Amino acid sequence: MLVLGIESSCDETAAAVVRDGREVLTNIVASQHEIHAEFGGVVPELASRAHAERITGVLQEAVEQAGVTLDQIDAVAVGHRPGLIGALLVGVSSAKALSWSLGVPLVGVDHIRAHLWAGLLGSDLALDNVYPALGLVVSGGHSSIFRMTGPNDLELLGSTIDDAIGEAYDKAAAILGLGHPGGPAIDRLAREPGADDRAVDLPVSRLGKESLDFSFSGLKTALLYAVRGVPGPGGIFPRTIDELDPSRKRDLAASFQRAACRAVLFKLERASQTGAFRTLLVGGGVSANSKLRNDLKVWTDRIGMNLILPEMSYCVDNAAMIAGLAFDRLQQGQADGLELRASPSATP
Repeated sequence: MLVLGIESSCDETAAAVVRDGREVLTNIVASQHEIHAEFGGVVPELASRAHAERITGVLQEAVEQAGVTLDQIDAVAVGHRPGLIGALLVGVSSAKALSWSLGVPLVGVDHIRAHLWAGLLGSDLALDNVYPALGLVVSGGHSSIFRMTGPNDLELLGSTIDDAIGEAYDKAAAILGLGHPGGPAIDRLAREPGADDRAVDLPVSRLGKESLDFSFSGLKTALLYAVRGVPGPGGIFPRTIDELDPSRKRDLAASFQRAACRAVLFKLERASQTGAFRTLLVGGGVSANSKLRNDLKVWTDRIGMNLILPEMSYCVDNAAMIAGLAFDRLQQGQADGLELRASPSATP
């Protein structure tokens, strides 16, 4: 079965053709980093316009590079929630048009759930050997832990109460003057020779004895004060970013990264005690972070849990994961009609 996937939830315009949920024939992603860099974050209106401009070309490229024609496509899948509503509407409208014109099923896919399929792309691992699983999504908009009994059977155990981890990375990069996107910039700086991740003891949120929720706002504020000092009367900081020397900046980036990863591992440790799990499935843009990937490997090896991480190209928002998870829905006899709606939240 060939599924054409479409993804436009934030600032990546993406299309992919995937065979039988696992074999990725094409995975085309048009990023918008150059559009949003000067603003230090994604501007929703600009993102929506860029999607509208790029979607047709991205779709054509995905189909042509797959070596197939549109009349060979068996279903059209689209990420329809959650995300920026204007951006989602571009992808959903395109998917509906293709589904109707080709006379093939339309499959709406939850973007967060799709991230947890990303690690299975290119794999022949039987699903019976994956579940029950813990699912961890760490991205610019989400920090969530799930109990999973199947690809589309999830129970939310914990999520962020303020900043998502990827957003915290972006804000930390802005505090350190590293630009956008912030995650890769902090990761690179933290890995430079001589970086000391224990130079500053930044806080790790716990939120009570049993909470599985995340909070990164305190970590972000602590980093700000470490860089510029505690503000005095009138909110005036005693220092500027220009007074930060390169070695101190490197240490602060490493210290921030250590604290952020410790927070994730702390909550995973708690979550692992809520049941028996075969696997930890990880997805989202922050799953590309080098320290987090290493820490997760060490932790799962220690407790005897299998770890499934996505390939680097599938960590970012992409349409291959959308098409892959849609295949599972189709196998369950599930599809959607043209009344499918885009939703900015994770609920219909």
